[in-house]
Order: sequence, then structure tokens, then C-alpha cells
Amino acid sequence: MSVTDDAAPEPGATDRSTPERRGHTARNAAIVVGVVLVGLIALLATRGTSQPVSSKIVGQAAPQFAGQTLDGQTFDLASHRGEWVLVNFFATWCTECRLEHPELLEFSRAHQGDPVQVVSVAFDDQADALRTYFAKEGGDWPVIPSDTGRVALDYGVTGVPETYLVAPSGLVIARFEGVSAAQLDQVIDAAGGMAATGAGSS
Repeated sequence: MSVTDDAAPEPGATDRSTPERRGHTARNAAIVVGVVLVGLIALLATRGTSQPVSSKIVGQAAPQFAGQTLDGQTFDLASHRGEWVLVNFFATWCTECRLEHPELLEFSRAHQGDPVQVVSVAFDDQADALRTYFAKEGGDWPVIPSDTGRVALDYGVTGVPETYLVAPSGLVIARFEGVSAAQLDQVIDAAGGMAATGAGSS
């Protein structure tokens, strides 16, 4: 009996060397790599960090802004010259913002009586949601709930949370994507601490 090239392979045997199988393997590997890359990009895009990150606005004069706060008062950045000001862009629907909120509380409470001001600028949010959020989570600093699009553009905000530390001189000295009270204190201490208050004011 003769054996031809068309003979069936042994049961369970596979031929991984054919071009068709190599093509399937390469395509599957590409899909896996693509999925991993997409996941990594998503992780990097959404995770926060307590380390300062580079920004064109750092080292420049802080863009001035003013707005009505949740309690009907007016916050004007210009009136806080000579103080440390933490400008926090956030939203109640933002998970990272919720995670960083206790750090803002800790920083604010630690500096009661100091020339330090925290202000939150809402990003695509609603006043009622903001009131509910702060009533539950705490925080007695000014919150600007609306007409904040221009402010976000002036600061170059690309997403939330983003926080900018403004020195008493009026210069932005750090930008954070996710903020920690300890890191804020380190940056302030390195820039002269409370002794720097009043710098550049007249």
C-alpha cells in the first residue's frame, strides 16, 4: 500500500509550521498585545499621583479668576495674594477625586489659622450634587460650582482631579494629578513655608 502526501495526520497531532497556523498565531499575539496596551493606557489616563507633574503653567503667574461659591459668597483669587492657595479642579462623579478628598480635608485642617486657602473648582458638575457631596464628605472651603469652563481652560486642565499650588507671590509652583497632604507640605516647606507668605504682596 502506498502512502501519499494527502495522508491524514495521526490523531492529536498538530502541524504548527504551516503558514496558515503561523498567521493565526501572529494575529492572536497581536490581539493580546493590543489589549494589554489599551489597558495600560487606560490605567495611566485614570490613575492619580501625589507627585508634582510638569505643566506649562508651573512657574507662571496664576490665571486670575473669581466666581460665586455654593454658599452664595464670592471667591476672588486676587484677594488671596500673600497666601498659599490650593486650586483644586474636581467633580463629584470622579472616583480619583473622591479618593483624594480626605487628603484635602487633612491639609485644610492642619493649616487652620495659617495663611493657606483651599478652593475647589467644579468640573462639569451640578450644584445640588456638590452640596450633597460636601455635606456628606466634609470640607468648609469655597466651592465654585458653575461657569468654570474658562477657568479650566486658563489653567490648562485636561481632566480631574488636577490641583495647582499657588505661592504667596502669585506664581504657580506645582501641579498635581491627585494630591496628598504630606506632599503639599513638602512642596510648601521647600518653597519657604509659612515664612514665604506676604512675598510679592503690596
